[in-house]
Amino acid sequence: MQSQHSFNVEQARINMVEQQIRPWYMFDNQVLDLFAAMPREEFVPTSYKQLAYTDSKIPLSQNQYMMPPREEARMLQALSIKKTDLVLEIGTGSGYITALLATLANKVYSIDIIKDYLESAQEQCQSLGLSNIEFEEGDASNGWSHYGPYDVIAITGGFYELPESFKKSLTIGGRLFCIEGSKPAMKAKLVTRTDEDNWQEEVLFETEIELLINAKKAEAFLF
Repeated sequence: MQSQHSFNVEQARINMVEQQIRPWYMFDNQVLDLFAAMPREEFVPTSYKQLAYTDSKIPLSQNQYMMPPREEARMLQALSIKKTDLVLEIGTGSGYITALLATLANKVYSIDIIKDYLESAQEQCQSLGLSNIEFEEGDASNGWSHYGPYDVIAITGGFYELPESFKKSLTIGGRLFCIEGSKPAMKAKLVTRTDEDNWQEEVLFETEIELLINAKKAEAFLF
């Protein structure tokens, strides 16, 4: 039975892909198809379900947010995930990105410091039949090398500056997405490990996001 407040989710999802995501430098059809198929409304807190497909940051509990869909899509496109990839996600949040990553990759380790997030994300991902995800509670603000090296690292909270340990947890050719800097002008970056001692960085877009809980704050400038 549909509730009075139901909206046409299929149409909303298609509109999101065609009006928000595709026009924003998106050319990876696999990623576009994935966003058109994944039920984002299932991952959004109940009181915000109507906003599931809008171009906005959706509040979760504890001052955390879901990224706008077009930013999530640009992140996935930049990471160019393959079926054989081992992925580390820092910041499980709603579990929506976790589900997207797991659909593309071989295996995902998803780490969050907030236990409630992990429990609801695990429930949602299992209901979608995704069995290649390990959820783990912990503080990964300084890295999470336990299961590395990783082909892909997706970090969904911000850093003033990305800790080196994350870069060192990448395989050669591995890709990492992070958001660095201070509000209001933070930069979303793709970091690629080119060999043992070198990494290449590319700025994808400007945005702003909450810092990861326990991420090191900017050093105070002394004059």
